[in-house]
Amino acid sequence: MNEVFAIILAAGRSSRMGAFKPLLPFGQKTVIQTCIDNMRSGGVQSVIVVAAEGPRSAELKDQLKHSDVTLAINPDPDSEMSASVACGVLAVPETTKAVIIIPVDHAAVPGDVVGSLISAWREGARLIKPIVAGCGGHPVLVDLEFRSDLLNLNQAHGLKGFFREHQAQVRRVTVNSSYIARDMDTWDDYCALHLEVFGVPPAEPRPEGS
Repeated sequence: MNEVFAIILAAGRSSRMGAFKPLLPFGQKTVIQTCIDNMRSGGVQSVIVVAAEGPRSAELKDQLKHSDVTLAINPDPDSEMSASVACGVLAVPETTKAVIIIPVDHAAVPGDVVGSLISAWREGARLIKPIVAGCGGHPVLVDLEFRSDLLNLNQAHGLKGFFREHQAQVRRVTVNSSYIARDMDTWDDYCALHLEVFGVPPAEPRPEGS
């Protein structure tokens, strides 16, 4: 489905985590590989991974060399998420019709959520957000009639501000997964989510100072 691309945002410093989040174990895979696989199981075969400039991007590239993804580099590791969104959109072919955007730490979001967003888009929705128990989350789908907007997001408000600005055009799709609202900012978040998803704690030892 090349008319829809996934953009996985993996350019954060993971400073609160104390470890490089994309390459942490997540079940039998890594966080980033799980996220990629979930996008594909939901019907999106073309994936852009946005990484920050630096040694971690080389490590990520090596880990993903057999995953058939495009790696886009954000040259400023200290920039806001809006800059990574723009890097991802710039890497998407002009023929692409829509993008699904997800932070890498939402790796537990299942493929059927992705499929629900695509179905809503095919029905005519242009800005789509998943909802569970009244709460929004990730990923979101943006039709690329808004390409210019995505390339020029307000740095302070990012995607959330963009969706708020266009709220009259947003379709909220109810899904059955609470994982749309579960991220992994800290080591405790990671351990709790891993235990909930897989029934066991992660094998990775807690980093010092986390």
